[in-house]
Amino acid sequence: MVAAAFATLAAQNGNSGNGLVVPFVDGEELSYEGKLSKSLLRGITVADMTFTVSRPSPFSNFVVNADARSKGTLTKLFRFSFEQEIVSNFDSGNLKAHSTKKRDVQKERIRLSEAVFDYGENQVTYTETDPNQPMRPPRKIASDIRSETHDIISAIYRLRTVPLAVGSTFEMTVSDSGLVYRVPVRVVGKERQKTAIGRVNCFRVEPLVFGPGRLLEGEGSMIIWITDDARRIPVRSQVNASIGKLEIRLRSAKNIGR
Repeated sequence: MVAAAFATLAAQNGNSGNGLVVPFVDGEELSYEGKLSKSLLRGITVADMTFTVSRPSPFSNFVVNADARSKGTLTKLFRFSFEQEIVSNFDSGNLKAHSTKKRDVQKERIRLSEAVFDYGENQVTYTETDPNQPMRPPRKIASDIRSETHDIISAIYRLRTVPLAVGSTFEMTVSDSGLVYRVPVRVVGKERQKTAIGRVNCFRVEPLVFGPGRLLEGEGSMIIWITDDARRIPVRSQVNASIGKLEIRLRSAKNIGR
């Protein structure tokens, strides 16, 4: 974006200024509910998740505040609780990550971390600290990155801009906790889904995140349903893993357009 008029026009039309049609705007808020099924347990609500987009001006990066918290059922049944707050700052052009700040609480364990993406040096630097042990040296990891690398949050929003077609495959580069992964993605079908925003046609997308050398080392699978319309909203996700099946569904949506 090299001129105010062009930037304003791009923002009004949902265009990033780099050829991407961006289907989300400042103020978009998506809230989800996660339910876990395991053995004899069916549909136990275990977590709430909210993603809020902000972009103060057409010249600004996108910032997404992601908040995930365990529900009481998870604490009672499995004696486990968590809170995770993530602030993802990513480019308005190709949505590559610039920085990721995270506060991760699991029971009494607390970790604060920041990942900084330096595309001049082609490196991501991850720093993690324990506020309960201020004298402990920070944990640091540095890895080489590509010209378009995403954190987990910006990867979701980048996925919403990809021209999806049944049978297509592509790859995304994603960094988490200082490590970098290449994630193959397959578009395997189209299905109609009943959702919080009505009955909608969706693409069924499968990111291959499980397996050796991938984001999640164990066996499992992930499916994401993304609306086949201009909004490209992820309305449902299903994760099958050793702990059981996690079903994540859109509960509410604000400022999503029509």
